[in-house]
Amino acid sequence: MDAKRIIVCDTEKCAGCEICEYICSIFKEKTINWSKSRIRHVRIEPTFDIAIACRKCEEPLCVKACPRDAVIELEDGSVRIEKDKCNGCGWCIEACNFGALKLDWDHKSVFACDFCADLDQPKCVEFCPYEALEFTTLDQVGHEAGVKAFKRIIEELG
Repeated sequence: MDAKRIIVCDTEKCAGCEICEYICSIFKEKTINWSKSRIRHVRIEPTFDIAIACRKCEEPLCVKACPRDAVIELEDGSVRIEKDKCNGCGWCIEACNFGALKLDWDHKSVFACDFCADLDQPKCVEFCPYEALEFTTLDQVGHEAGVKAFKRIIEELG
């Protein structure tokens, strides 16, 4: 099985512009409305911004929490919401440790990032003006972080 690819945000590059949210809402909902986006921008401190999407959990709590079996885990680890089963109760939203699911107030149902499954890469990654978003695996992120840390150590010792 291929490694699960997710959207990862480099917090050193993210400027908090929220373009990822607007791009997502335009491509998925045909409207410019951050609340319709499948990716979330979060500002934790005045200088710390991050974008969050589905993390493709090994055992997704959102699937287990849904009392109507409306949240389905797909082969790639992402989740799909069965709109005809979802009543918008929000249990899956509460269960998600990453805040990756959102409620569509207009349709009283939940939605989640599908990573633009019909495309080569998610639109938010493609259009991020700061190149802060990457569609990659956690293994690759860990490897890159290790290399970066090693380079810092060498520079400090040098």
